[in-house]
Amino acid sequence: MTSQEDRVLHLFQLTGAYLQGHFRLSSGLHSPGYMQSALVLRYPQHAERLGRLLAERLSELSGGKPYDFIVSPALGGLVIGHEVARALGIPFLFTERDADRKMSLRRGFTFEPGTRAAIVEDVITTGGSTKEVIDLVRAAGAVPVAAGSIVDRSGGSADVGVPRAALQTLTIPAWDPAQCPLCANGEPVVKPGSRPV
Repeated sequence: MTSQEDRVLHLFQLTGAYLQGHFRLSSGLHSPGYMQSALVLRYPQHAERLGRLLAERLSELSGGKPYDFIVSPALGGLVIGHEVARALGIPFLFTERDADRKMSLRRGFTFEPGTRAAIVEDVITTGGSTKEVIDLVRAAGAVPVAAGSIVDRSGGSADVGVPRAALQTLTIPAWDPAQCPLCANGEPVVKPGSRPV
């Protein structure tokens, strides 16, 4: 683990953002650990620093060409995506789920064909939300160049189809509810994130 990763993990621990227990993740999987990035990002100085660090990592993946915009899925990616865009001096857009739970662009946001995007999330587990945003960007004719997150809790195994960077990589177990040992032990499950169950 690099000293930067040590500092990021320490920041999550210091702010009470690395939770231990029995959690239902946004992906539907169950896990004994949850990274509640909102508890870190509520401090503007931490959000700015993490955004700047992630912007540097994403710049390394850009192939020497600048990005035209940053796009994040709401709700978790909003603060960090905005901070990355600010650090890079480019526009920030976000996607939202519609009534059918499908990722969509709203609020007058559009992707111009041929423009280059980086997709930014707070935490990646399976990469599902990031992949949905990538698909939306591609469908509009824009180019998803890279993806980034503060934390990759998949141990680096999540594949979103583009190069990816994370400030902290962890391996936190996640199970299908039917195979969850915490459920088997009768431990109650909690859903701490922004997405309803």
